[in-house]
Amino acid sequence: MSVERMLPTPEAEDLIGLVRDIAERELRPRAAAAEEAGEYPRELVRTLGRVGLLGLPYEEVYGGGGQPYEVYLQVLEELAERWATVALTVSVHSLSCWPLASHGTLEQRKRWLPDLIGGDLLGAYCLSEPQAGSDAAAISTRAVRDGDGYVLTGTKAWITHGGVADFYTVFARTSDDGSHGISCFLIPADTPGLSFGAPERKMGLTGSPTTILNLDGVRVPAERRIGREGDGFGMALEALNSGRLGIAAIATGLGQAALETAVVYAREREQFGKPIIDHQGLGFLLADMAAAVESARALYIVAARRRDAALPFRHQASVAKLVATDNAMRVTTDAVQVLGGAGYTRDHPAERYFREAKVMQIFEGTNQIQRLVIARMLRPPGGR
Repeated sequence: MSVERMLPTPEAEDLIGLVRDIAERELRPRAAAAEEAGEYPRELVRTLGRVGLLGLPYEEVYGGGGQPYEVYLQVLEELAERWATVALTVSVHSLSCWPLASHGTLEQRKRWLPDLIGGDLLGAYCLSEPQAGSDAAAISTRAVRDGDGYVLTGTKAWITHGGVADFYTVFARTSDDGSHGISCFLIPADTPGLSFGAPERKMGLTGSPTTILNLDGVRVPAERRIGREGDGFGMALEALNSGRLGIAAIATGLGQAALETAVVYAREREQFGKPIIDHQGLGFLLADMAAAVESARALYIVAARRRDAALPFRHQASVAKLVATDNAMRVTTDAVQVLGGAGYTRDHPAERYFREAKVMQIFEGTNQIQRLVIARMLRPPGGR
C-alpha cells in the first residue's frame, strides 16, 4: 500500500517515485538477511549517495538536492518503511553535515561540503559520552589548543557508523565554561589517534554499527574547527532539532511497515469462517494503528513546514519525535499481536519492526527529554 502524499512540487513527486522504486528493488529484498547477519550495506549506501539521497536538504551550489525538509523527511519515511537501518544512515549523515553547512565559513563549505554530501563519503555525529547522554553539556572530551591546531582526547559513546564513517563531527570541551565551553570539529576517519570499540550488541537495527569512539591525542588543524570556540553546544542542539524530525519520519515509516504487515496478514488469515480483519476486535485494533501512523506523519510534516518557512520549530520537533516514536512502539507491538504466534517468530518481519522501534524512543534525545523540552516551552515568560 503506497502512502498517498501531498507533495509541494512535481519534482518532489518524481523524487518520491524514484525513492520508492530504489527502495523496493534494492532495500526491501535485502533487509531481513542483512539485519539477521548484522551486515552494514556500505556499498548500497554509496549507491544512494550517487543518486543524490545523502545530500537532499543541502544547497545545490554545493552538490546537494536543494529539497525542502518537508520532502526530505518523506524520503526518509519511504526508506524506513523498507529498511530502517538505511533510513537511519541517511538521517545521521545529514545530521553530521549540518554544522559545516550551517556554521562553516564560506571557505570551509566550498572546500569540504561537496565531498561530504556528494555520495561517496559517510558521516557520523559524535556528541554523547559514557557519562553524558541526556546531559550533553556534561561532556568531558577535551580539545586543547596547541600551536596552529588542537589535540583531542576523550571517549564518545553510541556513535552510529562508528568504524565505517569517513568523517566524524565531534563536539569537545575547549574550556570549563559549562555549555559555553564546547566546540565543534570535523575530523577525517584516517586521522591518527582515532580508534573504535567493538560494535554494540543491540536488540534492533543490528545492521547499523554503533560503537565507542576513542580519541587518543588526535591532532587536527584549527581550520577543522567549525564555528567559533564555545559555540559547539548551541550548534549541537540546533542540529538535534532537525535530527529529531528525521527520527520522527523514520519511526513513522516503521509504523507504516508494521501496519501493512498486519493488514495483509489479517486479510489472509481466517478464523471462525472469515478473515480476522472482519472480526470487530481486530478491525478496531488495525484502525487505531492506522490512526497512529497518520497522526505521526501529520505532526512531522507540520514541523518540517515550519522549519522550511524559517519559523521556530523546536517545540514542534519535540512533539513530533515524542508522538511518532511512542506511536511506532505501540503500532509495532500491536502488529505482533495481530499476527499472534506467527508475529513472535522471525518468519515474519513484525518482530524485527518491534525491536527496531524501541530505540526510536531513546536516541536523538529520549522521550523523557522531549517531554522536558515541551514542558519548558509551556512555561510563561520569565519562568513563573
